[in-house]
Amino acid sequence: MLNLMLMMIMLMFVIGNMIFIFNHKHLLIILLSLEFIVLIIFMMMMIYLKFIEFDMYMLMLYLVFSVCEGALGVSILVSMIRTHGNDYFQSFSLL
Repeated sequence: MLNLMLMMIMLMFVIGNMIFIFNHKHLLIILLSLEFIVLIIFMMMMIYLKFIEFDMYMLMLYLVFSVCEGALGVSILVSMIRTHGNDYFQSFSLL
């Protein structure tokens, strides 16, 4: 049962990475795939910490950092939409 769950989590992790790699046209899709990967890592950490009977304080710290990362990504998305009008990477220039 545990092996099946870990294999499913690894498959979901690979799918999230494939979406991140191959679909780089819109910033919103990239941010959603990154949040998907963060949630999969959270599930993997939760199963691992339950398995070794360890405290869950590390998960709380991980959730705090992932929420800060998500808020930063959304603020960058809003800033990009306000300045450029869309979230295409082709219309965004770093110069």
